[in-house]
Amino acid sequence: MPYLESLKVFVRVVELGSITAGGRDLRLTPAVASKRIKELEHRLDVRLFNRTTRKLSPTDVGQTFYEHARQVVHSIEDAEAAISGYSQSPHGTVQVTAPLGVGKRLIAPLIPEFVDLYPNVSVRLRLSDRKVDLFEDGLDVALFIGQPPDSNLTLRKIMDTPRILCAAPSYLEKHGTPKTPADLLRHNCLLLRYPRSPEWFWTLSTSDGPKRMDVSGSYDSDDGDVLTGWACAGRGIANKPRFDVIDHLQSGQLIEILPETPPEPSMFGCLYPHRRLQDNKVRLFIEFLLDRCGEKLKLT
Repeated sequence: MPYLESLKVFVRVVELGSITAGGRDLRLTPAVASKRIKELEHRLDVRLFNRTTRKLSPTDVGQTFYEHARQVVHSIEDAEAAISGYSQSPHGTVQVTAPLGVGKRLIAPLIPEFVDLYPNVSVRLRLSDRKVDLFEDGLDVALFIGQPPDSNLTLRKIMDTPRILCAAPSYLEKHGTPKTPADLLRHNCLLLRYPRSPEWFWTLSTSDGPKRMDVSGSYDSDDGDVLTGWACAGRGIANKPRFDVIDHLQSGQLIEILPETPPEPSMFGCLYPHRRLQDNKVRLFIEFLLDRCGEKLKLT
C-alpha cells in the first residue's frame, strides 16, 4: 500500500507541476508528499524530477515512469470502480468543477442533499469560469454552460437554459433602453472574457434566425458574478442565463431588455471521462444532477 500511495503522489505531482499541489490534491501535507517522492526515488534508484527554485519537471526517466505509473493508478481506480456497485453503499470522493454562477446557485445547494443520501461519499467542488482539464486536474465531472468543447469526454445534456439581456434601471434612465438589436452597438456591453473565451460577440434569436452582434464595452471580466455586480451598479448591459439573475429581476435591480430578441439559449450539461461512469458514486452523482438541476431550472 505505501508503494501504491507513492505512485499516486508521483502521478499527481507530475500532472499538477508541484509537490505542494500534488499533495494537496491527495490531502497530504507537502512534507508527506515530498517523503513519498523520495521513497519512490530510493526504491527505483533514479532521479524522477529536475528541481529548481522555480520549477519542478520530470526527468526523461521520470516522464517514462509517469506514463506507466499513470496506467497502473488508473487500472486500480477502474478495478475499484468495477466492484463499487456490489457494495451496499457507494463510498469515496467525487471531484467536481462548475462555473462560478452555476456552482454557487445550483450545484452547491444540492450537494448536502446528495451527501445525506450517500453519507459515505464526499464531494469536492471547484468553482471557476475558466476552462479546466479533467485529466490534468484529476476531476470526475465538469459542469458547463455554453458550447461544449471538442474533446473525447462523454457529454450529458441537462437542458437548454434561457438567457436574457438585462441592465439596471439607473443605466437605462441615463443611456436609454435599446429598442432593436442594432441599438446594442451603441451601448456599454459587459463581456465575459478570458484566454480562449468564446464571448467576443452575442448571438440573438430573431424572427429571421440567429443574428450575431459584435458588441463592445468598457468592462470585461473572467468572473460572471463580477459582470452581474457591474450590471446592478448601472455600468452596462449583461448577457446572463435567466436563472443566474432571477433574484435581481424579481427585486427590480435588473430589468430585462429586448425580450422579443433574446440571446440564444445555452446548453447546460456535464462532461466526464467515459471510464468514470463505471464508478458507482460518480454515476449516482451525475444522475442526481440530471434530475435535480433540471427540476430547479424549470422553475426559473
